Amino acid sequence: MAMQPWFQDAKLGIFVHWGIYAVDGVQESWSFYDDIVPHDRYMSQLDRFTAARYDPRDWARLFARAGARYAVLTSRHHDGVALWDTAYGELNVGRDLIAGYAEALREQGLKVGLYYSHSDWNHPDYASTRKPGRPPELEDNRYSEVAAEFEDLEAWERFLAYRDGQIRELTRRYRPDLMWFDGEWDRDEEQWRIPELAALIRSEVPDVVFNARMLSEGDYATPEQGAPVVPPEGPWELCLTINDSWGHQHHDHHHKSVDQLIRYFTETIGGGGNLLLSVGPREDGTITDEQARRLEGLGDWIARHAEAVYGTVRGLPPGHHYGPSTLSKDRRTLYLTLFDAPRAEINVRGLLNDVRRVSVLGSGTELPHQVTGGLHETPGILWITPPAAADLDPHATVLAVELDGELELYRGGGRF
Repeated sequence: MAMQPWFQDAKLGIFVHWGIYAVDGVQESWSFYDDIVPHDRYMSQLDRFTAARYDPRDWARLFARAGARYAVLTSRHHDGVALWDTAYGELNVGRDLIAGYAEALREQGLKVGLYYSHSDWNHPDYASTRKPGRPPELEDNRYSEVAAEFEDLEAWERFLAYRDGQIRELTRRYRPDLMWFDGEWDRDEEQWRIPELAALIRSEVPDVVFNARMLSEGDYATPEQGAPVVPPEGPWELCLTINDSWGHQHHDHHHKSVDQLIRYFTETIGGGGNLLLSVGPREDGTITDEQARRLEGLGDWIARHAEAVYGTVRGLPPGHHYGPSTLSKDRRTLYLTLFDAPRAEINVRGLLNDVRRVSVLGSGTELPHQVTGGLHETPGILWITPPAAADLDPHATVLAVELDGELELYRGGGRF
């Protein structure tokens, strides 16, 4: 399947980690898996999960103000608790919390993504087998596998039937544009029956996009939390928390600043990726002011620099400019991001094109520029006069460098 063009044009998505774990503010699923929270205490949150103030239209409007073009909601995490009234399995919140989300996103023109965990550490038939190649004795975790002597392949077939039933519900009811899978490490591709699962989903939503945790069927790479130093070659997406937690944790006030989020965002899109920024709503469905303000701050910056964000592709490779950049789709305009007030001229190395014009995005102020040096096939260095203080953005300034043709770069080592 060809990659859907909307995905690489989107640039920003919002990852919504919402589930019963928000009641006590514990880590989603892992807290009982790793015996940090007793299992019965963790599961007691199901009875205390209210969603009493959940308004998906508020979410969608906030995400649109942030500049996002899609969102991904945790329809079912590793704990097996479904956010819709599924007919499969015993664990769900007793009502449908996904339909309103999908409708509200589409009202705002956003694409609909659903997270679904391959693994389910609460399903009675899940811990019935083990990943091939593991030692025969039980070494991992009682919630995810059994010792080889206790494997029950009929139980595993029942689990797959349950999973397929839930996937049919999700695809038929909500017709997601993106399915974001997780938990793939617990089994191998053959055990998950990944090609069959992909065919099942595409039979309902043919143009669906899969992340890389659909293994051989994945459409794009999914680095998590750590921004890649060398960006993946193809489509990719960095998933990142606003603070240190995916879901809502009451004690976690260690939020990234708007400046930091803009840096993550510009470096990600400059490397050809999307940023999938996670928020963790409270159990009642509200998003904290701390997180909302940061989304809005990022969105304000994006709105002022939309030309350098949407409709662009990855920019200059490292070494050509000291900062991220993007390139217009016609490859005739470079957008250079400056995080600090420049104390000297800005330079670009290896540019084979002549430069028609350099201006500050937003104010439109034109900046003088010149080229010095160069020998034979090695081009000189482009020097750009720094913007005046009045033209600097309080977070990050963007310069538009208009070229005389499509971008051409020198990548050689010079004359020896």
